[in-house]
Amino acid sequence: MTTQTSSQTLKLRSEDQPTTVKAVPLDKEIENIIRSSKNIFVGSKPSEKLSFGPDPEGLEILPTATRQRLEESGIDISKGYPSKPDKSKIPVYLDEAAAIRTDTYPFVERAKNADPEKKALLGAAKEVIHLTKHIGTEIVGLQLSELTDKQKDELALLISERVVVFFREQKLSPQKQRELGEYYGRVEKHPQAVRVNGLDGVSVIWSNYSTKKSKRPLTFKNVNYGNFNSNKYTGGTDDWHTDLTHENQPPGVTHLHLDAIPDVGGDTYWGSGYAAYDKLSEEFKKFLDGKKATYVSLHGYLDRNDPFAGPKKIERVHPLVRTNPATGWKSLFLNRKYTKRILGVSPVESDIILNYLFDVYEKNADIQVRFKWGPTKPGYGVSALWDNRVSIHRTVWDYEGQDERHGTRVTSLAEVPYFDPESKSQREALGLPLDE
Repeated sequence: MTTQTSSQTLKLRSEDQPTTVKAVPLDKEIENIIRSSKNIFVGSKPSEKLSFGPDPEGLEILPTATRQRLEESGIDISKGYPSKPDKSKIPVYLDEAAAIRTDTYPFVERAKNADPEKKALLGAAKEVIHLTKHIGTEIVGLQLSELTDKQKDELALLISERVVVFFREQKLSPQKQRELGEYYGRVEKHPQAVRVNGLDGVSVIWSNYSTKKSKRPLTFKNVNYGNFNSNKYTGGTDDWHTDLTHENQPPGVTHLHLDAIPDVGGDTYWGSGYAAYDKLSEEFKKFLDGKKATYVSLHGYLDRNDPFAGPKKIERVHPLVRTNPATGWKSLFLNRKYTKRILGVSPVESDIILNYLFDVYEKNADIQVRFKWGPTKPGYGVSALWDNRVSIHRTVWDYEGQDERHGTRVTSLAEVPYFDPESKSQREALGLPLDE
């Protein structure tokens, strides 16, 4: 018997009769191997020990307060928690992953409908507390689940002006959290992120679980490595970052609700992109205005045309300085974790400029807020809503997994990033000095 091969068929000749067998294309063959294997994964971080569907192991460490919230909300956790998408639905190839949200959807900027004085929102609050001069406001006495549309519009404007807004003592189900997110834009549904059972778009933020499932768990020594070299070390949310900047339409309003909070520790920092931009000299601002940069995804996927080269990340090009349509103010749009290259300059120049800008953003304490989540009443959680377009953030893992900290995040996608050369910086718009 002789065998002849081509790119598509195998012809097997015998004494009886020839038989033609269709050859499986290489990319499909690789995909079939990956999807059928229990030990090969693409689209996940190498450090993850993965399971799919509701995870029984999560129930072993589920905080009591989280269990109460989920059960009160009618979330079925009888088979496990949290839930990971079926492996058959997780992209293997880069083109598949990049195509998930390449369509440009019609984003509605809710802040455009708001009363600039925000009388409906602020007038109904018991107290309004500005936590720092440049960033961070706490609203006391309102329930997010009960806001009117007018109040939601005014909240959108307040978030864009103050960068992040906090609400304590919230009775908020994951379903209501997603409903609020849908008001502010298309809710991002991550193809492989763990989520609340049965609720696509409600991601689970739970370091104790992530550490339990990791082959390289966080420790006191390694937790901040990514803040020194994000290319070499992939940490968790402890690295300064902006969420999902590789998206065609990256997030606007992002909402994290914690239902389990450490008595001490587990704080979160946010930094203002408006104020970081205004920290720069006027000449340097002119140089940066109009420049573009490459932003990459957290997860890597195979290149269909070169599958043996190893995982590659989704790349997207956006303005390095963007204009926020809610305020009209310019902001730095970059972060150490996902911004990789400024276009139009050499790689060496790009690295020097980016590292300086990262330092401006991360090292100026006067343009940051550190929020202590607790304490809160039993059965109630705490919410933070921030404008992902004009901020960076990071958590503080000082509780070292010894305390319970669990939250759910809903991310509302916004406009395609743009730069308006006629827009002003925050300090220009507010008439504040631009001293050198």
